[in-house]
Amino acid sequence: MITKFQVAYKNLFRKKIRTILTIVGIALSSWVLVSLLGFNQGYERALSKDIDNMGFQLMIMAKGCPYEAATMMLKGGTGLRYMDESMLSKVAQEPEVDKVTPILMAAVFDPNKGESGGVAGYFGVDPKTFPEMKTYFRFRQGGWFKDLDAYEAVMGYEAAELEQREVGDMILMPEKNIQFKVVGILDRTGTQDDGTIFVPLRTLQKIFDKNHQITTIGIKIKKGVDSAPLEEKLYQLPDVQIVSLAQVKETIMKLISTAKVMVLSIALIAILIAMVGVINTILTSVWERFQEIGILKTIGAMPGDIFRLIWMETLILCLAGGTVGIILALILARLTDILIRSVLPYAPTGGLVVIDGKLVLVTLAVILGIGLISGLYPAWKAGRIRPLEAIRREVSG
Repeated sequence: MITKFQVAYKNLFRKKIRTILTIVGIALSSWVLVSLLGFNQGYERALSKDIDNMGFQLMIMAKGCPYEAATMMLKGGTGLRYMDESMLSKVAQEPEVDKVTPILMAAVFDPNKGESGGVAGYFGVDPKTFPEMKTYFRFRQGGWFKDLDAYEAVMGYEAAELEQREVGDMILMPEKNIQFKVVGILDRTGTQDDGTIFVPLRTLQKIFDKNHQITTIGIKIKKGVDSAPLEEKLYQLPDVQIVSLAQVKETIMKLISTAKVMVLSIALIAILIAMVGVINTILTSVWERFQEIGILKTIGAMPGDIFRLIWMETLILCLAGGTVGIILALILARLTDILIRSVLPYAPTGGLVVIDGKLVLVTLAVILGIGLISGLYPAWKAGRIRPLEAIRREVSG
């Protein structure tokens, strides 16, 4: 096996430039393939993580109320609708529900945000139930407020950075002229929570004169329970809208499906081009060694021996090209991530291109499989060379 490998290697590098160009073609196709598969795996994982980080699988809002703080901020606080807090107990009684938490969104114009001012987002939350839903929260300083009526605040990482606040400092709510004492500052999460200021629910209700009113109910479903029956029951509630984060995920995945199909087509084209390159390189090599192969057969080499020798050359090409392509994909994964984010309508936080050991092995197996199929015809052609014909060509040459 070692002897055949050495012979195959030397045969390939008789024409170094041609062999290197073939390896480059295979490397590019394997790079596209592993990056595509890595994107498919990474995007779904990142999207699932983002949805899990929201802490709940379902949200109930008053009809017409934006369900993301980002939407609320873009609208400058307009469009907010409210529902009675009594809805919370009705939802909590459903057998599929594990936990619920009330949220009151509020947006206040802040002249200190940017050159022309901006909107500061406040969330009124229950310090007992809300942290249980947001289990990924970690504090850089301090902790949660304890009293629902306290004038205290927990600041997201970016909100604290913007206002240069530390635990113990006071912050002013613009327009309302009300001060809060900062009792906690969160670590960076990479989500919209980084720019949010969390205050006690009762306090925010009092400030905006929204007693017993909320904008959102976050629902965490019991593990392993199908959410569909619960959604059907919740749809019967008057004047509310239900947002299923599973449906949000499905919608987003549909939005990028066209892009994935297009990239898959590019990968397929690249692989086909690489196959043609392999066939051309090996077939040309066989043709150039026509007499040599004929002489090998006259001294006892069987068609199967010639077949395996040529196939070994194909294996070396594909192994070298596949390995180079995978290394290239690993090195350029970050750049690929940036390029994908620039064209996607929505990109979740975290790595979009995830390349692990299993993916590397799958890609290498695919490249080797396609390469070996490409080498069938040249190897078969070499095995059928007749010694007499080769000798005649040598004499006539």
